[in-house]
Amino acid sequence: MNWEQWQRSWDRQQEFYMPDREERFRVMLDLVEAAAGRAPRVLDLACGTATISLRLFARLPDATSVGIDRDPALLRIAERSFEGDTRASFVTADLDTPDWIAALLDEPFDAVLTATATHWMTATPLARLYGDIVKLLRPGGIFLNADHMPEPANPLLNALDETVQKAHRKQAGKAGALDWDRWWAAAAADPQLAEDVAASREILSRHDIGQEHPADWHLTRLREAGFLEAGVVWRSVTDAVIAAIR
Repeated sequence: MNWEQWQRSWDRQQEFYMPDREERFRVMLDLVEAAAGRAPRVLDLACGTATISLRLFARLPDATSVGIDRDPALLRIAERSFEGDTRASFVTADLDTPDWIAALLDEPFDAVLTATATHWMTATPLARLYGDIVKLLRPGGIFLNADHMPEPANPLLNALDETVQKAHRKQAGKAGALDWDRWWAAAAADPQLAEDVAASREILSRHDIGQEHPADWHLTRLREAGFLEAGVVWRSVTDAVIAAIR
């Protein structure tokens, strides 16, 4: 597959688990434009294949983006997808380590965006990460995080949502969407990605499994980190988009 096809394949794999994925991105970009205008400088945090940056440029062509991730296979797809596009640049770094921000402190960002990434982190490094993000944003800048944030107090609703999601995944699979494991198997079988996939799997094996937290946990940590305001700007039964203003 070419790089555009890999982007589409990644989208379908993610939509296998998140049928409302594009709605989350729309809400996020609405707020970025409202907070920073039509030419924002954006940090695409834990960017993966740079899904957010692709949608950012489609919505705001004069924006610029720095994508940061530790996964070599996903970064390969991102870098090749944006080859020759001076609006996008990429940094390899591990957000679990305190020194990840060293290469990003020269100029403040208008917005920091991330999606389906923070649940890979445990509580202590995630709380530290929120403090790091404050240092990277200009005053008035916005941070947006879309992720799985189930409410433990709602076990019956959570169970109903899982029933709905299972039905969606069944239909998506019938339509040809790959799940997580099959997507990575397909990437490993592509000679242009095989070496990077092997490195990706080795990196993942050396990291702890993350923790999911309800939205209120995230909002509390963001306020403790120094954000002026933090709130939920979109949610489903078990997922949410949270925003915080520097």
